Amino acid sequence: MAPIHVLHGQPTPEELATVLAVVQARAAAAQAAADAARLAGVGPASPWNDRARLLRPTLHPGVNAWRTAGWAR
Repeated sequence: MAPIHVLHGQPTPEELATVLAVVQARAAAAQAAADAARLAGVGPASPWNDRARLLRPTLHPGVNAWRTAGWAR
């Protein structure tokens, strides 16, 4: 775990311990979820199943774009 630096204020040891416990618990939960997903075989969606590829691509007009707008693609 990376070192933690207090930038503002003067936390008491109890406050600092509480914050560190919460951060550590969140990190452990995220790691457990990632491990469970890996064991279950759940991974990122296949590009073939990605519905975003059916959307119109982003237009990037350039020089003389108005002239070529009516050309067949």
